[in-house]
Amino acid sequence: MGLPAMAANEGIQLCVFDTRRGHQEGQELDKILFFFPSDFPYSVQLSVVGLSEGIITFTRIFSTDAACEVIEEERHSHVFYQAEPDIWMVMIVEKNKDNESDWRCDALIDVLKEAHSLFTMFNDSLQALLDKQPSGELARSRLYTFINDYLSDFYVGKKIQVPSFRDCLKERRTVQMLTVSREVAIEVQSLATVIGSSSLGSTACKSLILFQDLLVATTLSPGDTANMFTYAVLRLTPHALSSNTSSWSYLRRGVSGSSITASSGLLNSRSSPEEYHHGSHDSSMGEQSNRYHMPRPLQRDNWSKGKDGFLVCDIQLNVGGLVYLAPVVWLQQSEEHMFLCIYQHRSLTIIILIPVCSQTDGEQGIALVKKQLLENASEKIVHVEEKLSRGWGGENAYHVSGYRYLLVDTDKSISRTSPPGKVMTLAKDSLLTLNKLREEVDLEKTRANREKPGHEKNLEICIRAKNNSWIIAKITQGRELYMAIEKANETLLYASDAVEKFSDRYCDGAFSLD
Repeated sequence: MGLPAMAANEGIQLCVFDTRRGHQEGQELDKILFFFPSDFPYSVQLSVVGLSEGIITFTRIFSTDAACEVIEEERHSHVFYQAEPDIWMVMIVEKNKDNESDWRCDALIDVLKEAHSLFTMFNDSLQALLDKQPSGELARSRLYTFINDYLSDFYVGKKIQVPSFRDCLKERRTVQMLTVSREVAIEVQSLATVIGSSSLGSTACKSLILFQDLLVATTLSPGDTANMFTYAVLRLTPHALSSNTSSWSYLRRGVSGSSITASSGLLNSRSSPEEYHHGSHDSSMGEQSNRYHMPRPLQRDNWSKGKDGFLVCDIQLNVGGLVYLAPVVWLQQSEEHMFLCIYQHRSLTIIILIPVCSQTDGEQGIALVKKQLLENASEKIVHVEEKLSRGWGGENAYHVSGYRYLLVDTDKSISRTSPPGKVMTLAKDSLLTLNKLREEVDLEKTRANREKPGHEKNLEICIRAKNNSWIIAKITQGRELYMAIEKANETLLYASDAVEKFSDRYCDGAFSLD
């Protein structure tokens, strides 16, 4: 397709562009809102964006209702995501022998979806930023810092490593839940009720409660819960805060010290967002963009634990002339702006979301909410953490002997998977076969949705891999099960019985034949 060779230390290109902009001669760069790597020549950036837009336009001839998602060619995979009306995110990944280029394109699209969801949660939609400042400098500056901070988690050594076949038993943009007894669940619910009543105004606070890297309770919608949970596991939980600890959660990449050093210089090694687009806007806009305070919620080491148990960060916001030290997030389901306040006790992380509309006293109002929480809920917090710790089975708590599995509830955005350490014991042939199976399931689901939008198709596939392992996929009523069984009996009946036993014991019979 005539794409230029990629930088040796990158392997990917990622761009965000607005198809409504840059149509006049001399203003072509105005179309580009973000490009990675940003030190690519402008001619190359325009070539990549032009090619991507051409593919989008061409494919609409054959499918006016369904947007282009994937283009495969000999040397590259192109994945497309229409993040907002007229705004596209495109990732181009180079195929070579060094980066194990057997990946699921849907997994790459999920990376784009996750990046956009997190960006919107902290910055509002791109369209809102463009409406606020039509020149686009505000949107570019926000995208520049945010996406580069987001990509820092994908560095392994000096290279970006996108999700590959080794990640086929993981599901982004879902929540991993902690299973608790009925008695503990009642106490957790009581704690959530106390937290909700901590607001000074008439509008109640909302909350998420996490133990380790698992969700215990939430008062948010499934979509907002998934976004907040993802952020918490990336930056807020005790594992995330400890620079010397690599979390066992699938959302944490276990970045080594050398890779952190490489990625921490990511922003400094590139030109600034103003330099990046210096040729497409007048100097007054460039000077204005320099005055923006760019919050960086995904910047590493941005959060630290204070003596009172609350996490503090260096994000400072001015809302209505009042200064706040708490970040503001946007809840898409309820369309509310909320202050983000985090309290931590040992392995328990409590995310408190305080309605912006209820606070009129600046940081003093936030301090009063914190004081109320400590006065009313301290004993409950200690008690709940102790009970959860006593019942905690460790990072292998959800390991099932003989199985390597991924269970997804798409309606609730919940997943459960075998511990990463156990998945690593699978043979490469098992992982490759499971990855291919998931690709086929992705295609079948897309095809079925286009034929009957909103219709959920039941599906069951069993494959015997080259290494004689059984690779299984079952989909029914919005729930999905993917499984690898190695050292198994050779008959299909054995594999079917194994799935039945797993379903009856761990899935309430959701995947059983009866």
